[in-house]
Amino acid sequence: MRAIGAVLVWIVIVVSLAAITALVLVPRVAGATPYTILTGSMEPDMPPGTIVVVKPQPFDQIRQGDVITYQIESGKPMVVTHRVVGVDVVAGETRLVTQGDANDAPDALSVREVQVKGVVWYHVPMIGYATNLIDDQTKGIAVRVLGGLLIGYAVFAGLSLLFKRKKVTI
Repeated sequence: MRAIGAVLVWIVIVVSLAAITALVLVPRVAGATPYTILTGSMEPDMPPGTIVVVKPQPFDQIRQGDVITYQIESGKPMVVTHRVVGVDVVAGETRLVTQGDANDAPDALSVREVQVKGVVWYHVPMIGYATNLIDDQTKGIAVRVLGGLLIGYAVFAGLSLLFKRKKVTI
């Protein structure tokens, strides 16, 4: 029974470290940014609470079918994540036509190059609910503390196993 418990603990540690790596370290190293889906417009693939990791991509390399995150208004923090369904040229300027997967029609306004934050690289469902509950500064502290605790526990558990194996019974 103890062996099963130890295996389960290690599984939790590995999964937790993988999640932290996928949501914090990988985006930072790759120059990507995580965002949280707040509405149902991208269901069923990306329901509310999904974290999308968005990687910058040159505007001329964005294609129909790509899922992009863009500013509703250039320079403002509010963003939308929708699929590119077409390309328009308005007054000589190339713009992207977008639509949420769950929406019946394309978005009313096409997207200009200056609005685009990037293309969705990967997404993780449900994690966004937890991250929305705390502010950015607290998130940074929480990730560091949780990561430190997990690493500390892994070291402690590993050392405990080593010392238990070295005991000799007579």
